[in-house]
Amino acid sequence: MVGGGKGSFIGPIHRMAIRMDDLADLVDGCYSHTDDWHGLIARCRGKIDFLAVCTPNSSHYEITKAALEAGMDVLCEKPLSMTLAEATELERLARRRRRVLGIPFTYSGFPMVKLARDLVKRGELGKIDKVVLEYSQGSFRKIDFSKPLDKRNAWKMDPKKAGPSCVVADIGVHGFHLIEHVTGLEVRQVLADLSSFAPGNRLDDDASMLLRLSSGAKAMFTVSKVATGEENGVRLRVYGDKASLYWNQEENNYLSVKYPFAPERIYKRNAPYIGDLSAASKALSRIPAGHHEGFIEGFANIYREFCAAVRDRKPHDFPGAHEGVRTMRFVEAALRSNKNGNRWEKV
Repeated sequence: MVGGGKGSFIGPIHRMAIRMDDLADLVDGCYSHTDDWHGLIARCRGKIDFLAVCTPNSSHYEITKAALEAGMDVLCEKPLSMTLAEATELERLARRRRRVLGIPFTYSGFPMVKLARDLVKRGELGKIDKVVLEYSQGSFRKIDFSKPLDKRNAWKMDPKKAGPSCVVADIGVHGFHLIEHVTGLEVRQVLADLSSFAPGNRLDDDASMLLRLSSGAKAMFTVSKVATGEENGVRLRVYGDKASLYWNQEENNYLSVKYPFAPERIYKRNAPYIGDLSAASKALSRIPAGHHEGFIEGFANIYREFCAAVRDRKPHDFPGAHEGVRTMRFVEAALRSNKNGNRWEKV
């Protein structure tokens, strides 16, 4: 593992997720920016199954590239890189070296998100016309960026470490991936209005976006770190011409499906009927129905599928290099749209 040392949020999440299924052991690491990650790759070459990259955005590309070139499989934190060009290069390198490259877009590892995806795939909702995705946090309302920051937050508003975007590249990529993962559609165009509301910050902390999808469907996408009082409000609504669905990350063990002329259905995680509707949802449920599963389990589900791909050398159900490139296309298109007067831009 590179990164994820003392004071890190995401490093311990990776370590807990790895241990949950005992599919891998953490055998070496480089946890501080003062440590030599080049030396780590050199001494682990040919001796480990994969490398986990848990550093700030600015080093994702360099470390992942070096690891792939050393013949390692890699699970790299999101976003995959600082630019689309870098992400595209990593995708090509992984394909050329026949390496597995994964990105932990955590919410796609939740059992009820898999059920939502599979219900859409089965045609339960009919033709998709509209999607509404909200990712609302209020974390930046507690911070004055004109004053010294703790290291967990400081780098996210530093363009040299975070890149040209904060909120879109940090949590917006999760929402973008969730839209494409559940609907099976591609976002073709984006119109974005980005703002910086928190005092003293240098990058976007709020975004309102319109999306055009490949089927002709439309989407509204709002993402914010200044939504006062919100915790981690990831809320997805998908409207088809036969039915609609609703999933809320803060109540993630349930999925609601509504019909125009029939009662609403509430699907429950790991209920006896789930396996008949979605084998993936059933397989990713770890404990009996009625016991709450959440973020760590979802993260571990990404690792489970990634480790299976490393072991089997064939595709499994986790976000990979393609999704990493797609999200960087989205980030750059949103930034162009905002810069060019909030006009439509191709993703």
